[in-house]
Amino acid sequence: MSLQTITEIKDAILSLPEKQRTSLRDWLIEIDKKIWDSEIELDFSDSGKGKKNLEKLEKDFEKGLCFNML
Repeated sequence: MSLQTITEIKDAILSLPEKQRTSLRDWLIEIDKKIWDSEIELDFSDSGKGKKNLEKLEKDFEKGLCFNML
């Protein structure tokens, strides 16, 4: 079976038995978490786009301009 469009994929998912849909959903959630974690690691690596923001936040925290909410 070859799925050509997102509509066909959605229809195929809806036709799955509940247990298989649940398994697929859990897998997609896990994949999404892994992708998110990778993006965060990259963003805050030494050359990442979030590194400067993190450094500014750390300096502001040291100056008492923000506080730990935990």
